Amino acid sequence: MYRTLAVLVENSPGVLARVAGLFSRRGYNIDSLTVGRTENPAISRMTIVVEGDDRILEQVTKQLHKLVDVIKINDITGSPHVDREMVIIKVGADSASRGEIMQITQIFRASIVDYGHRNLTIECTGNQEKISAFEEALRPFGIKELVRTGKIAVLRGSKFTNISRTKEEE
Repeated sequence: MYRTLAVLVENSPGVLARVAGLFSRRGYNIDSLTVGRTENPAISRMTIVVEGDDRILEQVTKQLHKLVDVIKINDITGSPHVDREMVIIKVGADSASRGEIMQITQIFRASIVDYGHRNLTIECTGNQEKISAFEEALRPFGIKELVRTGKIAVLRGSKFTNISRTKEEE
């Protein structure tokens, strides 16, 4: 089972390497890892997707808590949340196939971000299933290059992963 962890960490050099190293030393594979600054520039948020059962998740969480840079860990797998990935695909597109590629792009609500004489570069965002389906739909045209982000996720409604909460937010 895949688990999604929202991890708040100090925004300082080496934190990403320490977190990734922890997983590597324990023999756990990270399926997806994204990291970026939060609304507070001193804090970064990592969204980590890891495959494992409750026992593995418990071990990973305990080890993460031991890292001094880790502020808070929230397993959002079972909670209602919104998640997205992004892909940028460069696909072969001669004059005969451009129309069909543009139709596929519209169906998936994607955007053409670059136009070349023999290719198109297309950006698409959505959940993992949508991104995978978009990739498969374009595969027959010849994917020249593909870059895919990991998952980012946020809890739905008034719940959120943050350091502290006011009484109104709880």
